[in-house]
Amino acid sequence: MTKWFDTHAHLQDEAFAEDFDAVLARARDKGVTRILLASSNEEDSKTICRLVLEHPMLYAAVGVHPHDAKSCDEKTSERLKELILDTNKRAQKQGRDKAVVAIGEIGLDYHYDFSPRDVQQKVFRKQLELAYELSLPVVIHMREATEATLNMLNAANDDGLFSKEAPAGVIHCYSGSAETVPLLTDLGFMIGFDGPLTFKNAKKPIAALQAVPHDRLVLETDAPYLTPVPFRGKRNESSYLPLIGEKVAEIMGKGVNDVAEQTTANALRLFRI
Repeated sequence: MTKWFDTHAHLQDEAFAEDFDAVLARARDKGVTRILLASSNEEDSKTICRLVLEHPMLYAAVGVHPHDAKSCDEKTSERLKELILDTNKRAQKQGRDKAVVAIGEIGLDYHYDFSPRDVQQKVFRKQLELAYELSLPVVIHMREATEATLNMLNAANDDGLFSKEAPAGVIHCYSGSAETVPLLTDLGFMIGFDGPLTFKNAKKPIAALQAVPHDRLVLETDAPYLTPVPFRGKRNESSYLPLIGEKVAEIMGKGVNDVAEQTTANALRLFRI
C-alpha cells in the first residue's frame, strides 16, 4: 500500500474528542502511517506529548504559536525543553528513537495580531534558539508576515542557528508567492502544502508548488482545518491527505505513488526519523 506522512495536524483538538481512535484508524486505512501533531501553546504541548507516547504512529512538534506568544514568560522555553527531553526519554524506553521531532508551530501572524508583533518576534526568536539547542527542525507559521519572517530567518541563519547537515524546518501551509519559495529553500526549509491546493481558485498555491524542488516538498492536512475538495466545509482529518497528494500528482504530472514516496522520504529527512 502507498504510504503517506501527514506532516501537520491538530488531532488533539476538541473536534476529535469523540472519535480520535477512529480518526487514526481511517488514516491508517488510507495509507497515512505517520502524523505530526503541532502544538499551539504549553498546555497543548503537554497534551500532544501524552498522545504521541500512547500512539506510535504519532509524532510531536512542541512550541508556542504566535497567537499565544503573549502567554509566554521568561521560563517558557526552559519548561518546553524539559517537556521535550522527558517525552523523548520515555519514548526511548518504549523502543522509539524519539517522539518529539520538531519545535512548532512557531512564527509570525500579522493577519490576526492576537499577540503584539514585538512579542511575537521575541518568542519566535527564543524558540528558534531552543530548536538549535536541541538540534530539532522548526515548523513555521507565516501569515501576512513574509518579509518579517524572512528577516528573522535570515538573521537566525547568519547567527548559525540552522544546521547545514539537515533541513532547517518547514514552512507550514504555504500561502506565499512562487518568487518567495527559493528564498526559503535556500535557507534549508521545506514547503508544506494542504487542502487549498485542491480549491477552484488555487492559482497562487499551484504556482508556488511548481516552484518547489521535488526534494523540498511535504504534504499536510492541518486537520481539522483546510479540508480538501470534495469534503470542503466539513471537518478535516488525516485520512484525506491522499486527496492532496493526488492533486499534487496531477499538477506535477507524476504518479500518485511517486508523490507519496517522495514526500514521505522528504518528511522523514526533515524530522530526522
